[in-house]
Amino acid sequence: MNRTLITSALPYINGVKHLGNLIGSQLPSDVYARFCRAKGHEVMFICATDEHGTPAELAAAKAGKNVADYCMEMHDVQFELARGFRLSFDHFGRSSSEQNHLLTQYFAGKLAENGLIEEISEKQVYSNTDKRYLPDRYIEGECPNCGSPDARGDQCENCTKQLEPTDLINPRSAISGSTDLEVRETKHLYLKQSKMREKLDNWIKQKSDWPILTTSIAKKWLHDGDGLQDRGITRDLDWGVPVKKGAVDWGGMEGKVFYVWFDAPIEYIAATAEWAAKNNKPKEEWERWWRTDKGAENVNYVQFMGKDNVPFHTLSFPATIMGADDNWKLVDFIKSFNYLNYDGGQFSTSKGRGVFMNQALDILPSDYWRWWLLSNVPESSDSEFTWDSFQQGVNKDLADVLGNFVSRITKFCRSKFGEIIPEGNEYGPREFTVINQLEERIASYENNMAKMEVRKSAADLRAIWSIGNEYLQDAAPWTLFKEDPQSSATIVRFALNLIPLYAALSEPFIPDATDTMVTAMNVDKLWPENISNSLTLLKAGHKFSVPEVMFAKITDEAREEMNEKFSGKK
Repeated sequence: MNRTLITSALPYINGVKHLGNLIGSQLPSDVYARFCRAKGHEVMFICATDEHGTPAELAAAKAGKNVADYCMEMHDVQFELARGFRLSFDHFGRSSSEQNHLLTQYFAGKLAENGLIEEISEKQVYSNTDKRYLPDRYIEGECPNCGSPDARGDQCENCTKQLEPTDLINPRSAISGSTDLEVRETKHLYLKQSKMREKLDNWIKQKSDWPILTTSIAKKWLHDGDGLQDRGITRDLDWGVPVKKGAVDWGGMEGKVFYVWFDAPIEYIAATAEWAAKNNKPKEEWERWWRTDKGAENVNYVQFMGKDNVPFHTLSFPATIMGADDNWKLVDFIKSFNYLNYDGGQFSTSKGRGVFMNQALDILPSDYWRWWLLSNVPESSDSEFTWDSFQQGVNKDLADVLGNFVSRITKFCRSKFGEIIPEGNEYGPREFTVINQLEERIASYENNMAKMEVRKSAADLRAIWSIGNEYLQDAAPWTLFKEDPQSSATIVRFALNLIPLYAALSEPFIPDATDTMVTAMNVDKLWPENISNSLTLLKAGHKFSVPEVMFAKITDEAREEMNEKFSGKK
């Protein structure tokens, strides 16, 4: 399919995200979006801030701001950071948008019509100190499953088990820390996921090409213990999507809003509607991506997320889409990731431990971070950021391989032939050997990119850069120039033609470096469909310029300084 819909898990609105959040969904989804565009696909790449629920209210209260104002401010902050990391979203929306309010209420109404919503009187935790009901994320305590002391009332991040607030051991208010809690009765809406168990199970069984991480988590939730449970989709909060069936009030639900994990995935659809409204496009333009009766049957829909988000995207959101039974597009592929840890532990905002997105861009340009994170992406297991590894990755791959290649050949050409492509002879056996090597590696690169194997793709790209360095080292045009300037010119012409090729192939990973290379070589970005033709793109007489140093090396002193600064040590 050449129409590709890509969504990245929505970052919470409550503050700047760390590098683990970035590599967990947004960055790899950007790599895939850029690759698909380069291959000629029509792409819709969507993300948004997740603005409802307890995290938003707690963060706003801590900042001393009205929650709506806080969310608007933090959306702009996160959007600017996304731009700083060159994330190429077609639209970066907001789950508090009018479009998401209307679509969330619409889906709730359709689910109710189809007998999948039930009103249930339940016991809920009430804080006498805070004088209010405490929704799930307002309650913290010990996980009954793994014993983690900081589990939330909806899920334990340590073991990913889905919880109810009343499951927690020694619960406390996340607002005040008070343990003066009691259980009172209140009424909420539940999505009857259990009725969808067999349908979801059969659907997941068909996804044999999905990552094991994705399907194993989904199957665990479906079959372990009592299996998939009905899930409350409303909360006692002021900030959120009011509980309505479309435009009609839902009796007995006054003062309640839809649960953030019910409305957040719906924002993928709503953000596409936001995109259409922002660009003055008719309703049909966003529906063709999401409604199978309007053209979405020809769309390949891919989701990217961290493993903690997998249960909601493999079960709850599909239950919403299937249960509505109204021609909505289901996801075709879910690419999930493990966690990125920081130097032997976890990232921590409160302890100042680890690098956050704003800090990273203050230290070095985005390509440095993009390359290391993507070449060490936690696909098959958790991975770990260390400053030693970061320094080595930048210095060896970016500076010594790619940057060195571009610098050596452009500067040598300028010194001997000027800033112009020299004529030389026809390509010989050495060049055709390199072309064969490149064809094999680029085929592997494209195959791994198409399968969203990010780490393998990075390894292929690094090998493609190395082929040019090895060619240059072996051919040694600087030595040959003294006795045979014509043959030296041939080598230089061939090597200079590698730069536009490298620029196009590198763009998904390091887009700023790509811009530097194509500007210097005075060419457009063109994905190589035929390697031999690509390596004759620059003809004799074509003018170019020598770029500035593409990648400065990270010194040992700088590495040690950063290591100390972000260690969390007082």
